[in-house]
Amino acid sequence: MRTKKTLFVFSTLLMSSSLMFAGSVTGKVTYTGTPAKQKPIDMSKEPSCAKQHATPITGENVVTGANNSLENVVVYVSAGANDDGKVPSQAVTYDQKGCQYVPHVLPMHTNQELKISNSDQTSHNIHPLAKVNQEWNKSQPPGTPPITQKYEKEEFIPVKCNIHPWMHGYFVVLKTNHYDVSKSGGEFKLPDLPPGKYTLTAWHEDYGTQTADVTITGAESKDVNFTFKAKAY
Repeated sequence: MRTKKTLFVFSTLLMSSSLMFAGSVTGKVTYTGTPAKQKPIDMSKEPSCAKQHATPITGENVVTGANNSLENVVVYVSAGANDDGKVPSQAVTYDQKGCQYVPHVLPMHTNQELKISNSDQTSHNIHPLAKVNQEWNKSQPPGTPPITQKYEKEEFIPVKCNIHPWMHGYFVVLKTNHYDVSKSGGEFKLPDLPPGKYTLTAWHEDYGTQTADVTITGAESKDVNFTFKAKAY
């Protein structure tokens, strides 16, 4: 008869064994065409935020880099990963600093704890415009504790501040832990993928979505790249 301790050790060994043979996907996100030039943000009416930026910042809905790289693209496993109920115990964090949302795009698992902080010397009014989940709108004066929330359903949620109209961001609520956000250079990485067939989706707030299929057969790394067409509006 197996004891609980024996079953725990057995399941741990199985998990360790599966990770030993897990593969990964790496790639880059780029664009073609000419993106619209982002406009400088005037923070003169909020001097405590303006002084945090040596030079005026611009909007972040399209952030590009060298070699036509595209940042802030969420790349995630949209089919094939069975981690619907594997909600991380660690919270994801969202900060308001320099009258910007940090990070601009924040992915999370459904029902994962979300903590929103205000590092500024001014009040903010954070307003996620959810349609599938419940919409809410809360003020957060400086020095107050983090706002804690959870989202039960998958959704791409625009976030705005009703006090500072230039502040925009996104919550990306997913039913997977296999995701990444393209960084400087457009790079992303999805590690710890057991052997299997997967569909990857790349999402950008202005340029839409793209998908790609990939098969992992063992401890290997597959390259998958995405290229978006820029909108010059």
